[in-house]
Amino acid sequence: MIRVKEAVIVEGKYDKIRLENFIDGLILTTEGFGIFKNKEKQMLIRRLAAERGILILTDSDGAGFVIRNFLKGCIPKEKVFHAYIPDIFGKERRKDKASKEGKLGVEGISDDILKNAIALSGAHCTVDDSNVRLQNEITKADMFALGLSGGEYSARKREVLKKKLSLPENMTANSLMQILGCLMTKEELENFCEELFGNGDNTDD
Repeated sequence: MIRVKEAVIVEGKYDKIRLENFIDGLILTTEGFGIFKNKEKQMLIRRLAAERGILILTDSDGAGFVIRNFLKGCIPKEKVFHAYIPDIFGKERRKDKASKEGKLGVEGISDDILKNAIALSGAHCTVDDSNVRLQNEITKADMFALGLSGGEYSARKREVLKKKLSLPENMTANSLMQILGCLMTKEELENFCEELFGNGDNTDD
């Protein structure tokens, strides 16, 4: 596995699935051009950039560069690293036909090429087989203990928490757990939840 300090930004869910095969770190999608209108996702990416930096890995076609340039314009340049894949023509297995420009996207590129692109980006990467994750280890058990999962009021508590932290409202419980591990320690989360909810199930804003 390659441990990447920066948050890795890709275009779509299949790109994310592809990278999860060998990257130990946080991977976020722009949902294609959806990032242009998604103010919450933009805010989250800016926040992660400030905390740890971001690594942009988009497709090599025109659309990929439009998304890359948009993100680059939102983030201070010293917080952004760029990984570029080469122009390789072909078709991804799941697609009926090639893209408009005929180039393979991130999901269709080999592991070796992707790893090399990441290595050349200048991002902070290490090869590590210890399975020690870069984010603070906030677990599903922690989420349950704090009432953020598995309880009658858990969904509402997550909504309140996401609102207070200015996180996207459509984020899943697992995604929230991963983001929380990047933004704070377990102890900080416990203190934050105690201030927000007290010792009961209060979810008033």
